[in-house]
Amino acid sequence: MRALPKRLRVGVPRHLLAEGVDADVLAAFDAMLAKLESEGHTLVDVELPTSSHALAAYYVIMPAEVSTNLARLDGMRYGHASRGATLLEDYIASRTEGFGEETLRRILLGTFVLSSGYIDAYYKKADAARAVLRREYDAAFESCDVIAFPTTPSPAFKFGEKSDPLAMYLGDIFTITANLTGMPALSLPMGTVVRDGTQLPVGIHFTAPHQAEEALFTIGRIVEGLG
Repeated sequence: MRALPKRLRVGVPRHLLAEGVDADVLAAFDAMLAKLESEGHTLVDVELPTSSHALAAYYVIMPAEVSTNLARLDGMRYGHASRGATLLEDYIASRTEGFGEETLRRILLGTFVLSSGYIDAYYKKADAARAVLRREYDAAFESCDVIAFPTTPSPAFKFGEKSDPLAMYLGDIFTITANLTGMPALSLPMGTVVRDGTQLPVGIHFTAPHQAEEALFTIGRIVEGLG
């Protein structure tokens, strides 16, 4: 693990923040970056072109892994068990009662992208995009110690406010790159924004190179101190 300098270099992918981030969340993010800069840390512009496709790649790869791993939860070997008149009814009842709507959606999507005729068109392309994204992060870390994003593009929303699953998935756009690259990441509070007269917390998300968790702990302590 490389030695950390006393003043960190914070990478900021501005090209990914121009659209889709709520104005007040972006203002809170910029305010935290300004605080870091005032403490002597350096802000570095970085380019992560494939990150704009990371959400699409993630929601192909992740459901495929969900589908594969949850296949064992059949009510026979593992998982919730419910009995019907036949073995098929056992399976159907166990999975219907044991899995929620979103879990079922992800299992079906994962089964689809892994099926014959679609694995090449979807899963293998998403996996190739993941490999490109890892290389882009590795290149970016040559000029910075951590990379910063807002944790989410908007503050917390009300229960039931977003009925469209795709709208829900967009909230993951800045955090799923850690899942895709396998790089360590950390999210911390960076203040609040006001919505309908209510103060809602928002966060800042840092990613570090492989085996560089100490960089996250360091930047985490710094951000907490700036609170």
